[in-house]
Amino acid sequence: MTHVADDLTLISVDDHIIEPPDLFDGHLPERFKAVAPRMVRRDDGADVWRFGDVEVPNVALNAVAGRPKEEYGVEPQSLDEIRPGCFQVDERVKDMNAGGVLASMNFPSFPGFAARLFAVDDEDFGLALVRAYNDWHIDEWCGKHPGRFIPMALPVIWDAALCADEVHRVAAKGCHSLTFTENPAALGYPSFHDDYWDPLWAACCDTQTVLSIRLGSSGQLNFPAPDSPPDVMITLQPMNIQSAAADLLWSRVLKEFPAIRIALSEGGTGWVPYFLERVDRTYEMHHRWTGQDFGDRMPSDVFREHFLTCFISDNVGVHLRHEIGVDNMSWECDYPHSDSAWPDAPEKLAEVMNDAGVADSEVAKMTHENAMRWYSFDPFDHLPRDLATVGALRALAVGHDISVKAMSDREKLTPEQVQARWQNMGKGVVGTGAQKAGG
Repeated sequence: MTHVADDLTLISVDDHIIEPPDLFDGHLPERFKAVAPRMVRRDDGADVWRFGDVEVPNVALNAVAGRPKEEYGVEPQSLDEIRPGCFQVDERVKDMNAGGVLASMNFPSFPGFAARLFAVDDEDFGLALVRAYNDWHIDEWCGKHPGRFIPMALPVIWDAALCADEVHRVAAKGCHSLTFTENPAALGYPSFHDDYWDPLWAACCDTQTVLSIRLGSSGQLNFPAPDSPPDVMITLQPMNIQSAAADLLWSRVLKEFPAIRIALSEGGTGWVPYFLERVDRTYEMHHRWTGQDFGDRMPSDVFREHFLTCFISDNVGVHLRHEIGVDNMSWECDYPHSDSAWPDAPEKLAEVMNDAGVADSEVAKMTHENAMRWYSFDPFDHLPRDLATVGALRALAVGHDISVKAMSDREKLTPEQVQARWQNMGKGVVGTGAQKAGG
């Protein structure tokens, strides 16, 4: 059985927005607008978000779609140096068409994956920022092109009860995905094991909202040593997601909130079979003294009930799909980050599916059906199925420029400068925990 890229139907459960400068103009109460985050251009030409004393740059790795690999890096950049599809929704849809992507779920950038930036002393102000962002994202970004985006909400990370209220509020607007941290304890909040978060877990269950845990959202980056090269951290990034999966699997959350669903966003899948083997053996050997009790089930069964794993181009994971659970795997494009294969992702994915001998029914699950089911999302309410394939969407994008081209004339950092910048990231000097490199 041979899969042709043009015949695929693709929904990506992990892409990203580079927020536009007018984000807060139409949604923030007037009394807060003067002190809201704003985009400014620095003397070096980089566009950055400034919020009080905090400055959040758009790191180059976060928006390299359509650019040569020589322009990848960690230096800040301007909107002029990235594709308009990164921050303009009409252009994003054109890029999606050109890349054959029917629908996309978009994680935030400058506020951080857990909106930690908005955790300010004035909690009314912070809540207004979260709500303004969510309304902009749901009503403007997603709302302008119905059926093309899975809405995602920011959390009120500093208050579980208010966060639960926000989950209910956005669910009424059709949003069933909440971006959340992989480790709240690392951000100074109660851990997953604390009942502090119970109102949030209950709200997610009540509204069928998926807790979309994004690697890099805890502010903890894997630097074995201060002088480890950047390749080490990029390699180890999925380890954060594995830690979160273990922490949640062994927690009381899954036992006391059996309807909760968790997506391990951009964590890959190749590690899952060994992880499941390990948790089952841990349970078999140790549950009598640790007190764990899954009744007549094994931890691997519980994992498959609660967790969605996500992959970009994971040959090992697709080959081992039956060890993972085909119902627990969903594809992602990662546009416009540096791990993305846009606009050739369909060809890369078809190659993986063919190499692994994946059946049509399994391809459908991993490419779009699982995403639809997990996120209570149906794009076919807005677009006929025969117009939703890679080939049909690309036909809409004829003439749209997707050529690889240099977009920056900045002088590149030397290897020594790159190493110094990454060492600073490891010390928490550069970056906010909101930015993730290499993905």
